[in-house]
Amino acid sequence: MAAGLTFTAADSTKLATAEYYGKALCELGEHHPEIVALTADLAKSTKIGMFGDKFPERFFNVGIAEQNLISMAAGMAKAGLVPFVSAFSVFTSLRAADQVHANVCYQNANVKIIATHGGTSFGQAGSTHHAIVDFALQRAFPNMTLVCPADGMETVNAVRAAYETPGPFYIRINRGFDRVVYDSTDYGFELGKAQTMREGTDITIIACGSCVFTATQAADFLKNADGLSVRVINMHTIKPLDVEAIRKAVDDTRRIIVAEDHTINGGLGSAVCEVVAEYGKGCAVKRLGWQDSFSTIGLHEDLMNIAGIDQNGLAAAVREVMNKDFEADDNWDDEV
Repeated sequence: MAAGLTFTAADSTKLATAEYYGKALCELGEHHPEIVALTADLAKSTKIGMFGDKFPERFFNVGIAEQNLISMAAGMAKAGLVPFVSAFSVFTSLRAADQVHANVCYQNANVKIIATHGGTSFGQAGSTHHAIVDFALQRAFPNMTLVCPADGMETVNAVRAAYETPGPFYIRINRGFDRVVYDSTDYGFELGKAQTMREGTDITIIACGSCVFTATQAADFLKNADGLSVRVINMHTIKPLDVEAIRKAVDDTRRIIVAEDHTINGGLGSAVCEVVAEYGKGCAVKRLGWQDSFSTIGLHEDLMNIAGIDQNGLAAAVREVMNKDFEADDNWDDEV
């Protein structure tokens, strides 16, 4: 792993998540000349332009042509380069879906897609620029690794892991200044292994991306207000999923809430429900996100409130699920 990139909590208030990505990619580029960067006329917005400024001979702007962007990256990967591709999440996942499917995943090409402006983080731009179905597509593609970091520090770790791990990657990050979840990159990030942010025995919140911070805030509030013990899991890797962390939550708490800035269909909530169903043990599950609907236009924090994935929405959902009844005994056999 490349070394030398350090941040402090004070830096986190000044840098957007995408800027952490840009800095991390420049760090990797210094050590690995096979890394190239491509974008679709979004060098400034996605911060991949930082790499272009430092390594202009290894930077390619294809114009507003996301399908060509992905195809070129796949060709470069097959030639032995390691392309990092950046454009808005909604365009890399939808407009270029066929190219990601056939040129990247089918060929298992070593292409790293860093998709910015994820979820509803580009709130003012409206539904055409909101990526609320990208998880559903990307996790369905064979060979794809899907990561949704919680903040800038985790983005750095995800970018480093993407370089070190062969094969297609889709890393979804937000547009703006995410709340600080980690104060350094040294907390034990591992692909496919969830991070427990709060321990708890009453109920579990499984979250990704911007919902991780709001989940921790809700857990702290409910501990003080209601005396509830709320486990919070940062499921940063949506594929491959940490199945054991979900099963442990079923065993220990029997109540799970999933929070994501995505439609509830096909994303993290669906993935968690698949694990619970196959496990065969009784568990109450509530999925929070966009309820089979498009989002409206507004600031990201307001949209999270509308979707019920801010602190208040999560606290209300926890109280609702805590009122669900279960059998008094602990015998799972009759529930399989």
